[in-house]
Amino acid sequence: MSSGHGPAPIDAFLFDLGGVLIDWSPRYLFARHFGGDDAALDHFLTEVCPPEWNVTMDAGKPAHVGLAERVAAHPEHEGMIRRWFDEWPAMLNGPVPGSVEVLRELRDRGHRLYALTNWSADTFHHALERFEFLGWFEDIVVSGRIRMVKPDPAIFRHAIGQCRLDATRTLFIDDSAKNTAAAAGVGFQVHHFTGADKLRAHLAPLLAA
Repeated sequence: MSSGHGPAPIDAFLFDLGGVLIDWSPRYLFARHFGGDDAALDHFLTEVCPPEWNVTMDAGKPAHVGLAERVAAHPEHEGMIRRWFDEWPAMLNGPVPGSVEVLRELRDRGHRLYALTNWSADTFHHALERFEFLGWFEDIVVSGRIRMVKPDPAIFRHAIGQCRLDATRTLFIDDSAKNTAAAAGVGFQVHHFTGADKLRAHLAPLLAA
């Protein structure tokens, strides 16, 4: 715990994945199927397969159930909806520039590394197969496996238990301000990620030690 003279020293890091370490977006997949028709693409990703639908699978809904629901609601788009799952790896553009290098430096200095991600249990294996750096984490909390999603404070409390963390000595890094606010409410030190350069600057004292 902190002595009251500032935050406690950090002894662990809890990383978000999508938007921090992995550049993920359904646009990378579907842009190739709409022939440059941005209006049709936007309609598909806001009305047919909207973000709130994807969150239900992050929260534990099986992919085949999510697929059936969308096809039933929009049968005229069945072929395109099925691409969400059939071609899902195309949503992964690659690592976020600079972030994995920061993660590597933390690993090389012996820091404890964990991850907490909103991700469907049915698609997370694609990320594990593609990104070697996911093996650098001592543990990864995947929302779809435990049926909780950020920013619910319960998922942060779960991460504390699963990863054996002292929240006051752990830095949580996420690109969502709602998520960092929720983590701070549970006691974590937090960094709202807006780019690898700012993250590196935030961690400069640790990386220079």
